[in-house]
Amino acid sequence: MIHQPSTVTIISVPFDRGATRRGASQGPQAIYGAGLKRKLEALSIRYHVEELTAVPELKDRSYPPQLKHLTEVVAINEQLAALIYTQVSAGIFPLVLGGDHSIAIGTLAGLTRHHRQLGVIWMDAHADLNTPATTPSGNIHGMSLAVSLGRGDVRLTSIGGVKSTIRPENVVLVGARSLDQGERDFIRKEGITCFTMQDIDRMGMFRIMEEAIEIASAGTDGVHLSFDTDSIDPKVAPGTGTPVQGGLSYREAHLAMELLSESGILSSAEFVENNPLLDRGQTTSRLLVGLIGSLLGESIL
Repeated sequence: MIHQPSTVTIISVPFDRGATRRGASQGPQAIYGAGLKRKLEALSIRYHVEELTAVPELKDRSYPPQLKHLTEVVAINEQLAALIYTQVSAGIFPLVLGGDHSIAIGTLAGLTRHHRQLGVIWMDAHADLNTPATTPSGNIHGMSLAVSLGRGDVRLTSIGGVKSTIRPENVVLVGARSLDQGERDFIRKEGITCFTMQDIDRMGMFRIMEEAIEIASAGTDGVHLSFDTDSIDPKVAPGTGTPVQGGLSYREAHLAMELLSESGILSSAEFVENNPLLDRGQTTSRLLVGLIGSLLGESIL
């Protein structure tokens, strides 16, 4: 059975200071241009659009090297956390369009202010579990999940004003294939479930998603999907700033969305790291529109 939210708030976050390569700030508009609103209308989903104000870039470069653009990242995520909380408190499904993956800090901060216990399915080539002590780049988009689990700089972990209620045992990584040593240590220490591409090759996407859904929903009152464009193989989705070969196929990605829709467990979702400056035409943006359609109830028959 397909589960479809009746009302969606699309939250556009034009922000890319959490990453090295610029361009993901144009991701939301590229997804609109590829037909997202038409897709929602075809599915008879009522929607409302909220666009966050772009944060001006500071010129003094006063941020610490292990936390690049910290002030800007905090500012956009405080905005986002407040807006997310308002939407979920009203019973509306928030669909966040990024932007780089640092915006997940604000998304999850707003969600955990509302949900007693939140599960998270994190589809990404990377784990985003670095901290200032382990980051090889200083880019905060590689720290967002760690921050949301309460690890890292207090200026990030305190966004939204509420201590995280996400338990590591309700977090599932899907599609990982590029992990730093600090992230591997974090996953093992905290007992986070991590389904790598090797696991998907061996077990198949259907079984992986069945297990992910079970783990993320066990004892939780909401489940969030955080979908990074680089979880898909760059041959299929070239428009991303952190491509890693050997990712999800077109059909594996759609099957994951279809199974999440059928499960009925999702209370929110975000799609990030779509960089139209690196895309081939609208290839990646169109794919993301299709995936959002599958997530929100579109079916073949």
